[in-house]
Amino acid sequence: MKSSSVISQMLLATAVIAASAEAARADVIMDWNAKADAVAVEKQILPAGQSRALSMMHVAMFEAVNAVEHRYTPYKFTLSADRSTSKEAAAATAAHDVLVSIYADRKSDLDSALSASLSAVADTEARSAGIELGGQAAAAIIALRAKDGSAAQESYRPYTRPGAYVPTSVPVFSTTGATTPWVMTTGSQFRPEPPPALDSETWTRDLNEIRELGARRSTTRTEEQTTIGRFWFAVGARTYNPIVKQAAIAKGMDIVDCARLFALTSMAGNDAIVAVFDAKYRYNFWRPITAIRNADITGNPATPRDASWLPLGETPMHPEYPCAHCITSAAVGAILQSVVGDEFGEFSLTSPTAPGVTRKWTRIQDYSDEVANARIYAGFHYRFSTEVGKQMGRKIGELTVATQLRGVEATASPTR
Repeated sequence: MKSSSVISQMLLATAVIAASAEAARADVIMDWNAKADAVAVEKQILPAGQSRALSMMHVAMFEAVNAVEHRYTPYKFTLSADRSTSKEAAAATAAHDVLVSIYADRKSDLDSALSASLSAVADTEARSAGIELGGQAAAAIIALRAKDGSAAQESYRPYTRPGAYVPTSVPVFSTTGATTPWVMTTGSQFRPEPPPALDSETWTRDLNEIRELGARRSTTRTEEQTTIGRFWFAVGARTYNPIVKQAAIAKGMDIVDCARLFALTSMAGNDAIVAVFDAKYRYNFWRPITAIRNADITGNPATPRDASWLPLGETPMHPEYPCAHCITSAAVGAILQSVVGDEFGEFSLTSPTAPGVTRKWTRIQDYSDEVANARIYAGFHYRFSTEVGKQMGRKIGELTVATQLRGVEATASPTR
């Protein structure tokens, strides 16, 4: 007969193994996040399309794993599963099925990724149940987003007069603001007031600032500011997904909490893109390169024309106001501040547009502020546009946390 101390040690070891296994299972959320990002990079998917795919995938994974425990309120669907169902198999299958529906030409690669995920799960009824549950969650999300407006044909009409030449590159994301959001009621829910008048103090100050600080051959921008400007030429979810991953790891999240965090940030990130392009194409406001080269037609003598002005980088192909980088970083930042706190240890990011550079922060607010400043250093956005973008993003993030995937209070009465 084993002694009580030996039994205690065995129980402790079992608990440690179980805890380690549960922590390992949380990796499936981050693994598929990385896989989705990699496919988007390989296929050169633009940010709006990438954000849609990520949000669909992460909401499906959350719905699947949460159905096993019902720890949080679901997004839309009341799925049910036995407590023994493999959450890892459910999450992997949900992610796979959503991505295959979007990136059909990558099916073989995604099938291999699913096999790798499932190989870590014992081939039992629990795994089979997880596969079935994940498929149900994916099918529900795919059906939900089938008519979300993302397939609308682009029809942007340049402003011109008969016979006059205009640049022939068609701007991007002109239909994105009309797509169905996850959390907002419409893309215009947080539409800001119009940009400042061209004879206002704000316009005069901010145009003159970016003319000096954002110029390609600026003599006032520091070396570090130039590095920061180039660093944030990077676009899309890779500018925040690695930070979400670091936050989840720092907090030791299990698979359900990790799935929830990624679902919240991806929904907020997607809605931020919808909101910002609603506003951009509503106001159709000119970029600094256009404004500075045409400053003599505004009637504002305090903003002199620079006929050959160029920004640090190549200006994005869509209207200026508000700042898209700013709204997404602030929306994701608001989620992180609410779920994990403004400080969760040092976190960092690298960028494909600044090889060898690693940016580091200890506060989410500092990360968001750097993103905004970078767009000024780059010569892309006026300061007022960055501030408006951050305000919109915070509202979207706060709305998402307040209304989506909230904790469920235990309601079971004790047995009498």
